Amino acid sequence: MLDFQTKLSNYADIILKIGVHLQPGQTLIVNANIDTADLTRLVVKKAYELGAAQVKVFWADDVVARYKYDLAPDEAFLEEPTWSAAEKIALVEKGAASVTISSSDPDLLRGVAKDRIVNSEKASRKALTKYREYVQAFKFSWCLATAPSQGWAAKVFPDAPQEEQVDLLWDAIFRMVRADQPDPIAAWEKHLGELKRRAEFLNNKAYKKLHYKSEGTDLTIELPDKHVWLGGRKTNDQGIAFVPNIPTEEVYTAPLATGVSGTVRSKKPLSYGGNIIDNFSFTFDKGRIVGWTAEQGAETLQGLVEMDEGSHYLGEVALVPFDSPISNTNLLFYKTIFDENASCHLAIGSAYAACIEGGSKMTREELSARGINSSLAHTDFMVGSKDLSITGITADGKEEAVFVDGNWAI
Repeated sequence: MLDFQTKLSNYADIILKIGVHLQPGQTLIVNANIDTADLTRLVVKKAYELGAAQVKVFWADDVVARYKYDLAPDEAFLEEPTWSAAEKIALVEKGAASVTISSSDPDLLRGVAKDRIVNSEKASRKALTKYREYVQAFKFSWCLATAPSQGWAAKVFPDAPQEEQVDLLWDAIFRMVRADQPDPIAAWEKHLGELKRRAEFLNNKAYKKLHYKSEGTDLTIELPDKHVWLGGRKTNDQGIAFVPNIPTEEVYTAPLATGVSGTVRSKKPLSYGGNIIDNFSFTFDKGRIVGWTAEQGAETLQGLVEMDEGSHYLGEVALVPFDSPISNTNLLFYKTIFDENASCHLAIGSAYAACIEGGSKMTREELSARGINSSLAHTDFMVGSKDLSITGITADGKEEAVFVDGNWAI
């Protein structure tokens, strides 16, 4: 059994060697919460040991963030942070890679006025529009990872003694990212090979539509012509392969923005904007969300859907088996990077340009003409369950089982 420091070291290696695949002489951006300091410092150290030219760390602090939401004037949430966005955009345009290590408390902004959260989200996303387009076209290598904070750990393990909660969450994260394996890089290579196989199978099938059916869900999703299923590794404009999410269990593509109809119900809570949204559903007509309900967080959900016109449409379709490592923990992480990899999910908002042939080199207008959605938003929500069935429908109308009882049928 590996000790904590060995697993932490393995995790940093996974982030740098599998995640961003850091190259000698490259600059690395690290976006990190102060609660992740131990892991962040190790990532910085190892990045330099791998030959990084410079590592630029952007720190965040939940306590400071909450002070702003509670005490700052309303106009502070309308100001776009163009100065910090410009620095990150300039760095990635010069070839930098980017790592984000998240740890925020899912309930961080509970009780904050909805308008403050919505305005802050809009301002930040507008400032980072170009950066986000680079992300979704895989112009540069980027990776999302996590580390525990006390607030997040207490949410995941509310019945455990407080002094044990963070350790329990570390153990769970190490398992999910394969940092507890004797040879974690080899374990990742094997897993990435399986995701590639699934994506290639779906690309060869080229289904015209997918039909989702489970309790509360009866949804048909049309896929655009020449759509591309992605899974595991991506390749950036410099030809470097990288893995955007640590962990990852999904294969995904973009829907035809106007081709979604029916109703879908969430199967897990969604942590969004420092609040929890739970037991919610959407109704679609010609791709557009025309109705929604939520038992918890209805105002927060409304703010998400009404962020802009594109946030009324879907931008991602992702397939994850119910019988998967994260799902089998039977834990609810209240962190999308984990919960989306325990469940089939969809995303409100913008689509990844790389999910259509040649999309990474298309303008936003060209993508829109091909049915690829554009929005300030991109928020995943979980729809997978033990009773989920997904039927693939070919261009000539043939129906084939893709998922049965929540798991792959192919």
